[in-house]
Amino acid sequence: MRRLIALVGVATTMLAAVACGSGDGGDADDGTRTIGMVNFTLGAPYFIGISKTVERAGDKAGVEVLVTDARGDAATLTSNVSELLAKDVDGIIISGGPLEAAPAALTAIAQKDIPVVLVDRKFQTGEYTSWVGPDNKAIGEQDGEYIAERLGGKGKVAIIRGGPADNSIGIARTEGVKSVLDGETGIEQVMAPEFAEWSSDGGLRVMENLLAQHSDLDAVFCENDSMCLGAQKAVADAGRADQIFLAGVDGQKEALAAIAEGGNYAVTGLNNAVEMGDAAFERLTSILDGEQAQKDTVIPSPRITSDNVAEHYDPNSEF
Repeated sequence: MRRLIALVGVATTMLAAVACGSGDGGDADDGTRTIGMVNFTLGAPYFIGISKTVERAGDKAGVEVLVTDARGDAATLTSNVSELLAKDVDGIIISGGPLEAAPAALTAIAQKDIPVVLVDRKFQTGEYTSWVGPDNKAIGEQDGEYIAERLGGKGKVAIIRGGPADNSIGIARTEGVKSVLDGETGIEQVMAPEFAEWSSDGGLRVMENLLAQHSDLDAVFCENDSMCLGAQKAVADAGRADQIFLAGVDGQKEALAAIAEGGNYAVTGLNNAVEMGDAAFERLTSILDGEQAQKDTVIPSPRITSDNVAEHYDPNSEF
C-alpha cells in the first residue's frame, strides 16, 4: 500500500538487483550481493522497523543483509562498520538514531570506495553517497497547524521532547510546532523540563509530572508517537481524556489505531519505519546497479487524522 519506488526515483526491479550483483561482495564466489545494515540502536520500535524492513527487502531480492547493533555507542558503530568492510560488503545503510555524526565510520567507508546510504538521520559532518528521510520541521509545522486550528487560537499546549538537547531531529520537530504556535497570541506553550527519551514509559513519566503542575492543559505535542502513547495513558489515568488531545509524529501503528478509535489521540505525521527501510534499500540497490542517485531525497510525510487514518493503518505492519 505504501510503495516508494516512484517517490525515491528508483525503477530497479528486484530481479535486476540480483542479476547485477557485484562480484566484490562477501559471497563473491557465487555472485551474491551483500550489504551491511548498521544501526546505532535497536532500542526503539522505529529503528527496529527500519532494520527489519531492510532485511525483508534483502530476502525478497536475494541480497544478503548483515545487521549490526551498536547499542547506542558511537565507538561500537565505527567498529561495526570496520567489521563489515573487512567482509567486503558491497554497500552499507546506516540508521543513525540519535547519533549526530559518525566521521570515522564514513571516512572508512569512503576509503573502501563503496556507497553508503543514510536513512532517517542525516549526519552533521562527513561524506555520504545518498540520504533518504523526512522533513522533520515540516511534520512539526503540520501538527502545529492542526493544534492551532482545533484550539481556535486559544489554549494551553504542553511539549514533550525526546532528547538529548542536541538531537537535531527532535529540535526540528519542535521548532516546526513552535513556528506555528508562536504566532498564536492566545496559545500558551509549556515545555516539559525533562526529556522523555523517545519511549512510552518516558512519555508516561513526563506527562504525569506535567499534569501535576498544570491543571489547565488542552493539548500535548510529543516529538514521536511512542512518547505520546505513554502520555495518553497518563492523561487517561488522570481522568482528563475528554479535556486533552494529543499530537505525535511517526505514524506508529499503535498511534494510528488510537486515532482510528476516535479518542483523544488526534493527529500524527507519517514517518513510517517501513517506508524508510524500503526507501533506503531501494536507493542502495539502484546505486549498486550503476544508476545516478539523488544526494538527498525527502520522503513525503502526510498529516494523519481520523479523516484519512484508514488509508495508512496496517495492523500487520512492522512498525
